[in-house]
Amino acid sequence: MARVLLIDDDVELVEMLKEYLEQDGFTVHAAHDGQQGLVAALTGHFDIAVLDVMMPKVDGVDTLRRLRRDSQMPVLMLTAKGDDMDRILGLELGADDYVPKPCTPRELSARLRAILRRARPAQEDSDAPSHLVAGPLEMWPEQRRAQWSGTPVELTSTEFNLLEVLLRNAGKTVSKNELSEKALGRPLARFDRNVDVHMSSLRQKLGVLPDGRSCIQTVHRQGYLLLKA
Repeated sequence: MARVLLIDDDVELVEMLKEYLEQDGFTVHAAHDGQQGLVAALTGHFDIAVLDVMMPKVDGVDTLRRLRRDSQMPVLMLTAKGDDMDRILGLELGADDYVPKPCTPRELSARLRAILRRARPAQEDSDAPSHLVAGPLEMWPEQRRAQWSGTPVELTSTEFNLLEVLLRNAGKTVSKNELSEKALGRPLARFDRNVDVHMSSLRQKLGVLPDGRSCIQTVHRQGYLLLKA
């Protein structure tokens, strides 16, 4: 039973979401401001956090920024509908995905399950390699571990999923829609910049190749490609 930390100052909304999620098989704990939510998140007692952007005391963006200093737990942001700046900033700070408000409990539940499913070690086929390598990049999918030139790379669950898809297809272009479906668990929506923002973050976290290039290349109007070496 997945443990969800719901951080939002809208008490009525929280109660509605909490009731639905509990009926849908989750264990839910609520916090009504960023400071309380941050303390609860850092206990390590939860599998995922749902974090509202607009809150008193400490807002969602600052809460996420502080959380990412010490934790890589999956985070789903609740953002104002149409507010692209909050969404992009949240993703840049390490949020795994976002849901615009108002959202239905059913949609929230589906997004949570998609993130959690991909945050856990995958049960790969026996023929699938358990150790992936492309140049200085190495990955152990079952251990959810990656390193660059022998140095561990700290990745969010979504960043790990995206990088794994690229690494399994090293040398081939992978479309944004395929990346979204395999890493986020949903088709790419129109004007959705989620994949692009995560790719930018991955480039910053990974080192560069001997020739100075990033190992992740953008293929115009097609998608992304991970160089083999």
